Amino acid sequence: MKIKIRNSKDFYAGLIFLFFGLLTLAINRSYPMGTPARMGPGFFPFLLGMIVALLGFLIAARSLTGKVEGVHPLVMRPLVFVLGAVIAFGILIQPLGLAVGILVLVVISSLGGPEFRLRSVVILYLVLAAMGVGIFVYGLGLPFKIWPL
Repeated sequence: MKIKIRNSKDFYAGLIFLFFGLLTLAINRSYPMGTPARMGPGFFPFLLGMIVALLGFLIAARSLTGKVEGVHPLVMRPLVFVLGAVIAFGILIQPLGLAVGILVLVVISSLGGPEFRLRSVVILYLVLAAMGVGIFVYGLGLPFKIWPL
């Protein structure tokens, strides 16, 4: 009996998830587990490894059923702009502050999409900046500079 992989993208993604889940479980063997009431240092990584491995198995198994899908070509533009936006944010957050860093992140990553809509970018920036400053600076009390001044 020959197994037919119908969706190679899901199959390989499932194998990657399965690999990292099993790797986590293998590394985690030496840590004490504890109990659900008094969790040891190995409890959460064990649960996380199990969930990731199970998810990988289910994704890989699902790729054996359903309709056949081809692999789409790799599109570089979104990858370059989103990755560049994250790197720029990481570099600029310290000297320019959280608000300007989020602005740079949103504008650069928006350039990776098929359309650039200024109104959507402004709304997204305002929401993310308000949430970022509210949660990280005021809620958690992290010492982020908000503005460059």
